Amino acid sequence: MSSTPPPSRTPARTPAVHRLPLAGVLRINKPSDTWIKPATSVVVATAIPNLTLLALGRLDLAMYTMAGSLCALYGHNLPYAARARALAGVIAGMFASIAVALVAASLTTSAAVLVAVGALLAAAQKGLCDATRIGPPGHLIFTFISSATLFAPQTIGQVPGHLGLMLAAAAVAWLVGMAPAVVRPHGPERRATARALNAAAAYVDRPEHAPARGAAAAAVHAAWQSLLATGARTEARRALERLVLRAEVAIAAPADTDADQLRAWAGGLRGAGAVPRPARIAGMDDELLGIEAELAGGKPSLWRRIGPGSPLQPIVLRTFVGCALAGYASLAIGVGRPYWALVTAASLYQANLTLSWNRGVQRVVGNIAGVLVFAAIVPLAHASRIALVLCVLACAFGAEALITRNYWLGSLCVTPMALLVTEFARYQEPGELIGDRIVDTLVGAVLGVVAAIVVTNRRATNGIERALTTSDTARESAERTLALPAPGHAALETARRNLAAALVDLRAAADTAAGEWWQRALPEERVLAAEQSGHRTLAATVRRQATAGDPSGAGAPK
Repeated sequence: MSSTPPPSRTPARTPAVHRLPLAGVLRINKPSDTWIKPATSVVVATAIPNLTLLALGRLDLAMYTMAGSLCALYGHNLPYAARARALAGVIAGMFASIAVALVAASLTTSAAVLVAVGALLAAAQKGLCDATRIGPPGHLIFTFISSATLFAPQTIGQVPGHLGLMLAAAAVAWLVGMAPAVVRPHGPERRATARALNAAAAYVDRPEHAPARGAAAAAVHAAWQSLLATGARTEARRALERLVLRAEVAIAAPADTDADQLRAWAGGLRGAGAVPRPARIAGMDDELLGIEAELAGGKPSLWRRIGPGSPLQPIVLRTFVGCALAGYASLAIGVGRPYWALVTAASLYQANLTLSWNRGVQRVVGNIAGVLVFAAIVPLAHASRIALVLCVLACAFGAEALITRNYWLGSLCVTPMALLVTEFARYQEPGELIGDRIVDTLVGAVLGVVAAIVVTNRRATNGIERALTTSDTARESAERTLALPAPGHAALETARRNLAAALVDLRAAADTAAGEWWQRALPEERVLAAEQSGHRTLAATVRRQATAGDPSGAGAPK
């Protein structure tokens, strides 16, 4: 056969405590290739309602329209058919979050009760955003808005009107998010395909580099997911499928692949020109690509992803405990509206403790530097109401331009933007705002990390076991299919797609568990063996598909 089964289980070793790193935490990375899209979208979506309120003399209501405007940050990597649904879901989630916060604020003025509500909301938002995989900026925008509105004076009679403002601004955000479809209807799929081609080219350049192979496999998997979310299989989509298939063939046979050709195809996907159309690989009928496996396999329900036994539960519990601790500690220190401590704690929680620690360091550095930026621009913002609005728009753009380079760089703009938004109702004393923000940042970051350490995540190792079982099952199924005298294209495609998805999930599970604080020793040898055998089987399925309709073997990668 094309692969050997993974070795038997390695004996358990003594649990280990992993160090929390400092090196590289503040390193500046390359910007995302799509940063301009959320940056311009949020500026347009925010400017329209804010300038309207300014003209009406009701800029004090801008906090409620901001809740809807910030929905424009989501879904920019999704094809437009999927983006329309995702943005509608984001708006519904924002509406529910704001409704709970506004009603709670109107029914009680007890800061202790409001902190508890805020912590519960933050935990629910974290769990749902992770379970639905909505992508950046994740739960943070929901928590920022709902926590701020919890501590804004409110009466029950004002709630419907404020929710109406949120929905009106959200409708604008939805239209802004969907507007590029008019001029470039396949833009997201083209970008996903280009990433897959470039990642495959990087692997071809360094076939001995295991992380490059994993990154290429993940990029190819993401490209297929993007194509499957587009709806109708147009001719442009068929051409993109053939390009993603070329990336898969490159991973299967890097020695026989021209990396420069892959990059040339990726470059041809920029703009709105014709999609490059490589020659078809003999025997691989593009009518079957990416269809049967994904549509037949189904996905776990939302309840299974977040309900009892879910691997997300420790992260959700960390979020609740950390936010509650930060909020109550801020109250004890004497901060009257501790929402920023709560938001700081909520912002830390990533897939594992190491990533959460990194985010904590980045948050502290970025927020402290951000209040200095606020101190520098606040005289300009106080010059007039229009200057205040323009400063907020500039900060919103800067945040999206910088945050993909490193979270702390984005905080240079997020922090002054958040402080300036509080001044829509009335100008405040800058020194008091700065002092409270620094205190809340330190309290939220320290207690947030403490909660992440105290609430252990032993399920991370269990996640590896599940991923190993899934990948072994997918590999065995693929090998049985390969053993058939004449497997059909649909059967090979299904086996290949299932195995590719299982290997991507296995690598993600291993990376997540590797960054946890205190847990059983990781089955690193088993993971490595499963990945190696799985990729050999994956390559064999690609070769078999290529030769299935070409007895001479001329179309197969060597």
